[in-house]
Amino acid sequence: MNTHLGCILTAMITPFGERSELDLREAQRLARWLVERGNDGLIVAGSTGEGQTLDAAERVALWRAVKEAVGTSARVVANAGTNSTRESVAATQAAASAGVDAILAVVPYYNKPTQSGMLAHFGAIAQATALPVVVYNIPGRTGANMLPETLLELARRHRNLAGVKESSGDLKQIGLIARSRPKEFILWAGDDHLFLPCLSLGADGVVGVASHLCSLEYRRMLDAHRAGRVDEAAQIHASLLPLIDALFATTSPIPVKWAMRQLGFRAGECRLPLDAMPPNLADRLRPLIAPYVSPPVESR
Repeated sequence: MNTHLGCILTAMITPFGERSELDLREAQRLARWLVERGNDGLIVAGSTGEGQTLDAAERVALWRAVKEAVGTSARVVANAGTNSTRESVAATQAAASAGVDAILAVVPYYNKPTQSGMLAHFGAIAQATALPVVVYNIPGRTGANMLPETLLELARRHRNLAGVKESSGDLKQIGLIARSRPKEFILWAGDDHLFLPCLSLGADGVVGVASHLCSLEYRRMLDAHRAGRVDEAAQIHASLLPLIDALFATTSPIPVKWAMRQLGFRAGECRLPLDAMPPNLADRLRPLIAPYVSPPVESR
């Protein structure tokens, strides 16, 4: 098991102001709070962080601000991946200059690259930095699935190809990666509802969205599973499923940004094309987040 980048990472939302402007001070406050609640690391400007609606300067400013806020207390993983290899390489180099600890790069979206194209794309990113590089495989958003053999070949070719956030939802695929990965290669569950099933297949941790709220419960579940207390881990998992289900009942991060506003964070609304929280979903989610709302966080 390799955990040098952490076991429980949160794909952090990006706070915006009333005019949809980036709020760096609130991002720093949120980052520190998440780390205080047991997160080992933060994914910054990822899907949950609306990274594709941030411009290049905003992403760099956000990466730098979050790293300054958490220092050495947590790993900051910058999502530098786009559907352009040249832009991804440039963003990777910019993220390294901003002081982050690792790079996350998503399988290129929309253009549906071939497996050989993925090898070349991620190879270029890995060669552009000395930082650890994490592959983000989420075919439901990108329209292309990186096959296990492609991922494992990347890991063989590039020593800094450090791991994968695997969000295919395919437990067979996840099991194949867990079985054949190199010793130092990290496997994170990329779907909150599959965290425990992925642990049972040999995964090391999770990159979560619900962990904005339930990181402490995730830690207890992870510890129980590792200690062989499988019934306890299963009970924690089952208790969190209603919350997780509600947080993904519409396009993420709409619900989790709403939830964090209820906790007292100035998260703002999502940038278009994502719109507002449906009122009926807010009614459904409100009692599920009630245990996390009190006591409220301190205002800045």
